[in-house]
Amino acid sequence: MRMTTTLSGDFPELQKKLAGLSNINRSAIMKNVSETLRSSTMDRFRSGRSPEGKPWPSSLREQEGQGITLTQSSRLKHSIKAIADSTGAAVGTNTIYAATHQYGDDRTIRAKKAKYLRFRYKGVWVTAKRVTIHIPARPFLGISDEDLQEIRSEVEYAVRRA
Repeated sequence: MRMTTTLSGDFPELQKKLAGLSNINRSAIMKNVSETLRSSTMDRFRSGRSPEGKPWPSSLREQEGQGITLTQSSRLKHSIKAIADSTGAAVGTNTIYAATHQYGDDRTIRAKKAKYLRFRYKGVWVTAKRVTIHIPARPFLGISDEDLQEIRSEVEYAVRRA
């Protein structure tokens, strides 16, 4: 099915505005959007909150006063990159363990070179053949309501200037 719409009458202002929209620098808008999202992702590492504003479960290291959740080496935080072109914007990381922290995971660790694992947990030495650990989700990537508002403002500003 084909649908056609025809506008008739004197619409010079509308035609001028529509012509201006075709000249919008979409690459610049997407670059600003990607940087907005990267910046807000970096803020999440400082605040320890998900894009929805929920606090991350604190890590054992943080509970013991030996660091901050998701920042043992800051490698994950510093790996966050933003890319953009005229078709879109993206923010992400290529660190192999990022998905584990974003979504959480349950893992079983087994002794490989010895009969038992030996490690310290909450100040006590533990010996075990295997240990199953739960890593809670600590989402750092995503778009918050504030991000959406900032993106909307960026696009509206570009349209007004066109």
